[in-house]
Formats: sequence, structure tokens, C-alpha cells
Amino acid sequence: MVSSVVNVGPENNLSRYFQEIRKYPILSPEEELRLSYLWKDKGDVKAAHKLVTSHLRLVAKIAMGYRGYGLPMNELISEGNVGMMQAVKRFDPDKGFRLATYAMWWIRAAIQEYILHSWSLVKMGTTAAQKKLFFNLRRLKGQMQAIEDGDLQPEQVDKIAATLGVSEQDVVSMNRRMSAPDHSLNAPMRADEAGEWQDRLVDEQHNQEEVYAENEELSGRKALLATALATLNERERHIFSERRLKDEPTTLENLALEYSISRERVRQIEVRAFEKVQLAMKKEVEARREQEQQQ
Repeated sequence: MVSSVVNVGPENNLSRYFQEIRKYPILSPEEELRLSYLWKDKGDVKAAHKLVTSHLRLVAKIAMGYRGYGLPMNELISEGNVGMMQAVKRFDPDKGFRLATYAMWWIRAAIQEYILHSWSLVKMGTTAAQKKLFFNLRRLKGQMQAIEDGDLQPEQVDKIAATLGVSEQDVVSMNRRMSAPDHSLNAPMRADEAGEWQDRLVDEQHNQEEVYAENEELSGRKALLATALATLNERERHIFSERRLKDEPTTLENLALEYSISRERVRQIEVRAFEKVQLAMKKEVEARREQEQQQ
């Protein structure tokens, strides 16, 4: 969809990359609309290319906001560019809002997903609350000028917990995880002792029978869900997936903006879709039971 300029390249070439993307002009609303229809209606790749490249500066600006996570800036920008391409691919000019407004969500989502996959699994949790805390703790600490790596003051912990709606213990724990360096499991336990830290790790994996049973059950659930989702129309399926199947659900406000409907209407569609899925899964289970009994 876009040229090689999207591939940022090595970290030391960032200044050159920033110079390159300044060459792409910011589109007027009229030109953006024209190009959007060319891409949507005719699949004009050149139009899509212009839409992406005209927003590369926006991607770089958003990516710079995540430079405090210890990851190469060129990789953050590259992931943001992927999000930008996804935004152009899904953008509907009939909704009446600018591409940049729509694309910001996709850019941030792509960068955050990359950070979560790159950050140490020991440091990072997977729940929606932990992700929210992870991506906001550094910013709030900066506002409080609490930039040192030690423990936060009790009043700082209280304020952050109240602001983000999480427990004080979660704030303390996440701050310590983000402040502590990673250590290699291949490092020797002691200078005068043979062996590595990984030699002391307990294998907590299930045996083959348990793994097989779990995989079979998971496959069955996925098949049931896929069958149920097929009963929904495209909009219902998308809203249901965004609201019910993601670790961090998309907000009603973002979906309302995407479909140009009210938040209450999005909620109604979500509830209706959930009821349809429940009913479809129930019917499928009953059908399978009857089939098993006949056999």
C-alpha cells in the first residue's frame, strides 16, 4: 500500500526519516475525501499511498509519546505505520469525520500491542486494569516529578490509584516491576557454584493427556463460537468482537464514532448480538447431543 519510506530503518537513520516524511504534504479535507473514495470504491492503491504518507508525521508524533518504554523508536514508528495502514484500509469516508481522528486509535493500538509483546512477561500483566496501569503509570509519575526508580510515596500511590481506578497494591507492584531490570535465566547462580538459575525452575507444564484434553475442549469452544458468530450480521459481529472478545474492550464512544451512531445504540447492538450468540451456541450444543444419542 505504501512505499519503503514506511520501513523506518536503523535507529541512527531516524533524523533522515523525519526529513523524508516532511516532504509529504498534509491533505486538505477535500483532497482527503476524494482519495478516500478512490480507495474505497475503486481500490486505487496510489490514493491509499497518499492517504498513508500524508499522515506519517502523525504516526511519528504519537510514537514519540511511547519512547519511555526502552524500545527502539524506529520499531515503534514502524508499528505505528502498520496501524496507519490498517486505518486507511478500514476508513469509511461516509461517516463524516477526518481520517486522522479515526487513525489515531489504530496507531496507538498497534504501538501498544507491540510494547506489550516486547516488554518482559515477568514485568507485565495481561488484564485490562494492568494494561491501563502500565501505559499510564510513567505519565502520572512524570506529572508528580516522581521519576526516580525507588518506591513511590504513600500520597503518590493514593493519587495514582484513585486516578486510574486500581488498587494501591497494584500501583506499588507495577512500579516495582517497571523499575527493576531484567535478569537472564542463563546467569550463574553463584560465582563458586556450577549451574544456572534456569536449572532451579520447576516444570509446571501439564502432562500430555491434560494438554490434549484442554486443547480438545478449547477447539470445541472455538468451533461453537465460530458457528454462533456466523448468525450475526457484519456490524453485530464487529461490535460483539470489539466489546466481548478483546482483553481491553473498545469503548462505546469509539464504536459510536466509527459507525456514526449513538453510544446507546452501540450498547443495544452489543446486547442483541450477545443474546443471539448465546441462543445459537445453546442450539448447537443441543443439536450435537441429539446427534451423539442417535449414534
